[in-house]
Amino acid sequence: MDRALEMMEMLGRAGWTGVTELSKELRIHKSTAYRLLSTLERRGMVERDADTQKYRLGLGVIRLAGAVRATSELIQAGHPICERLSRAVDEAVNLAVLEGHNVVNIDQADLSTSMISVNWVGAHTSLHGTSSGKVFLAHLPQREREAVLAGPLQRFTDRTLVGVDELRTELAGIRRAGFAVALEELEEGLHAVAAPIRTADGSVSAALSLSGPAYRLTLERIEREVATLVRQAADTVSRRIGYHGHTSTDPSVDASGVLDAP
Repeated sequence: MDRALEMMEMLGRAGWTGVTELSKELRIHKSTAYRLLSTLERRGMVERDADTQKYRLGLGVIRLAGAVRATSELIQAGHPICERLSRAVDEAVNLAVLEGHNVVNIDQADLSTSMISVNWVGAHTSLHGTSSGKVFLAHLPQREREAVLAGPLQRFTDRTLVGVDELRTELAGIRRAGFAVALEELEEGLHAVAAPIRTADGSVSAALSLSGPAYRLTLERIEREVATLVRQAADTVSRRIGYHGHTSTDPSVDASGVLDAP
């Protein structure tokens, strides 16, 4: 991995470069340099000129840079909203994005007065066992969603939903209501609520979640106030990053089916 990164850094500085030059600069065998370049080329990280057989950085690097920029813009737009929500509800609030079939938490605001706090930034969590994950799972294209549901689905606690029919029902409710809940499904004693963040084209690019101990973030409290606050916060972030369509806080939204999960 280090050699591949060094190779990409060199190509970034030098532009079109041959295998011989790269191997000498990195002090590795020519066959090793070629093998690394072949792997990077398959991933789109480098491209080869058919005539000169030299290499330069590929379009895959631009895609990665775009993803980093989008994540940075999301944090910049969302963090103040997360802080306000955390202060209002006195619980931790996270922003998360989808990476493959995992949820990655990229930012957290925790202005609560509680001494009980977990830093979720950088953590990878499941799609079916978390509130943010269910938001993403509910909005995946049907074929991709069914591939995830085909499993295997890990049971994290006794309350983790692993039944496909149960999950399909809950996911349909999430799409109607505009939010998802996870009640001790990832960890015993932990409750969470999440809502989708949409980009300008309406696609779900991120999720905003609020989590806390079950004895404080009770189901009654979620139903009474917190779910609405989380949806409003997520919709505000969506508008900040360019979404101007239908929001989940419209009065026509039907919340049935989401909070009925076991």
